[in-house]
Amino acid sequence: MIIGLLKEPTHETRISLLPEHVAIIQKMNAQLLIEYGAGEKAFASDDAYLAAGATAASRQEVLSKADVLLSINPIEASEASSLPQKTLIGFYQPLYQKELMQQYASAGITVFSMDMLPRTTRAQSMDVLSSQANIAGYKAVLLAANTYPKYFPMFMTAAGSIPPAKMLILGAGVAGLQAIATAKRLGAVVEVFDTRPAVKEEVMSLGAKFVEVEGAADASKAGGYAVEQSEEFIQRQKNKIAESVAKADIVITTAQIPGKKAPVLITEAMIAQMKSGSVIIDLAAATGGNTELTKNNETISYKGISIVGNSYLAGSMPSDASKMYGKNILNFLQLMVSKEGQLNVQVEDDLVKGTCVAHGGALVHERLIG
Repeated sequence: MIIGLLKEPTHETRISLLPEHVAIIQKMNAQLLIEYGAGEKAFASDDAYLAAGATAASRQEVLSKADVLLSINPIEASEASSLPQKTLIGFYQPLYQKELMQQYASAGITVFSMDMLPRTTRAQSMDVLSSQANIAGYKAVLLAANTYPKYFPMFMTAAGSIPPAKMLILGAGVAGLQAIATAKRLGAVVEVFDTRPAVKEEVMSLGAKFVEVEGAADASKAGGYAVEQSEEFIQRQKNKIAESVAKADIVITTAQIPGKKAPVLITEAMIAQMKSGSVIIDLAAATGGNTELTKNNETISYKGISIVGNSYLAGSMPSDASKMYGKNILNFLQLMVSKEGQLNVQVEDDLVKGTCVAHGGALVHERLIG
């Protein structure tokens, strides 16, 4: 079996596999064929891949020769139309791109989208959302520290005392928890809000205060994802968040619901109550943002408050992001590659089934056909 590694679009710095992953591909009795220049933005040269045992070729050769194609971002529908019987594995956000997924299915392509992976204990080693969110949470705090015009830690100096920065983190998923840990290392005082009471212990173990709101919808059966809340809860939530936002110097927002617009947790009125010089880092910007003023890939200044919309912070660390993403992909591939190095799609496996978007000429994921 030949596994093809495609060069990503111009905006993407990450790559699906690094040269260090080639040895694992070979242990699967498979070959890696890379597109020329595929890993350049992740600081992985063609020579490094070749030295590790991979082969390099043009994009057209990779598309035609490979049995499995790895591409973090979706390939163009025009390319997909000539790839029957191929398998695509990437991070395709199919709930937002149903039409493109249908085109892939119609072309006879089998598609696996790693962002659809069920979030179970068994899936942890393949969880690309978590591995990339970990980086995003870390970088969000560093970006906030770079933007905020004051110190994070408390200082006692001969020139006077500097109070510590107060940070509010909305969402205690992987990104939020990493943000807590990083902010605490930098000396900030941290409060955290999440609709899931179950994360309170984790938040407190990292040294942050957990802001509780009664009456949240049960998220225990949502596979680790957030769920929509009642109007009554949302109102109580907004009132509680408004109190914390007004006191905060830095706010980091991470709240998203798969397949839906990000919930607006911070209104313009709340932002207006913040101190001049305060900073908001919105990691949900790509799906609309958690504030009313967020603009994706932009920094907005509102009454002296900086609102940074950035859902691509993992891409600012392309080497480590690719390292972790690649390991996730390899662990997933091992579910489907036989000892002889042949692809064997086990649709009865819950992880394979949960990630499979298209197979046999049709959309097969329940969230796309239901």
